[in-house]
Amino acid sequence: MAIPLMRASISHAQMLFQIPSLSSSNLVTKKNKSLHCASTEPNLVRSELSFCVGSHLIPHPNKIEKGGEDAFTVSSYDGGLIAVADGVSGWAEQNVDPSLFPRELMANISRLLEDEEVKYDPQTLLRKAHVATSSIGSATLIIAMLERNGMLKIANVGDCELRVIRKGQIIFSTSPQEHYFDCPYQLSSEMAGQTYLDAVVSGMELMEGDIIVMGSDGLFDNVFDHEIVSTIATHSDVSVGAKALANLARNHSMDSEFESPYSLEARSRGYDIPFWKKILGMKLTGMDCLFIGFRMFLPVVRNLAT
Repeated sequence: MAIPLMRASISHAQMLFQIPSLSSSNLVTKKNKSLHCASTEPNLVRSELSFCVGSHLIPHPNKIEKGGEDAFTVSSYDGGLIAVADGVSGWAEQNVDPSLFPRELMANISRLLEDEEVKYDPQTLLRKAHVATSSIGSATLIIAMLERNGMLKIANVGDCELRVIRKGQIIFSTSPQEHYFDCPYQLSSEMAGQTYLDAVVSGMELMEGDIIVMGSDGLFDNVFDHEIVSTIATHSDVSVGAKALANLARNHSMDSEFESPYSLEARSRGYDIPFWKKILGMKLTGMDCLFIGFRMFLPVVRNLAT
């Protein structure tokens, strides 16, 4: 499960935060990663917005060697970009490594971000990155691009989601796309999959102090929105907050008595497990619960002028 989380802040500098461009190939091997904020040109008077990011990874024990099947990329280009792709585990049944497609997709997003044709358009970036990806597989995906004027632009395909939290309240949410329950839209190497035209494109203007939580369904299947808000409210450090939220999702997924958002949604649609399995402590969980590593990004924007 991949989970990005961001807080926005305004500063009087051309580059508020130094966030190196990270490829999925090196991110999946890092258990903890923290990126710190720094003003590079404090004499400028232009108000601008950018991200500071921390991450935490908890891979499934059976997938430690390859770091899970999700991938993400972070870039400091202009206001910043964060993207998450959730690999579809079903490809393993065809002897295909489900992590290859999302990793290459994220690498292409990072490489094509500065392409002249993209011009702050996440849907165009998604199109170009998908075309350039040659690995077999499929993935759900979300891209968030921040312009320096504070506009956050989002494109998502499938059940990776995003929340914007302002003053302790969720003021914006993306919605998952699915063909039917537990079958989300996904970009694929196959012709039958979705394309950039199927992406939901949205955007909003951020304010100083806004927090953006982005992640794969492993987060939102296991953690309620009010728990996300209360958890990040108690952590000012991005890496500590990332770890706390990832651990909460993991612990919920392992708790046979916890009624998760996924289990409640499943039962509302007529799905449940047999009574005898419940006696054995088994529960109805999302496909990504326990089976895909947790990744958390906590981007923070602070007013460096004060």
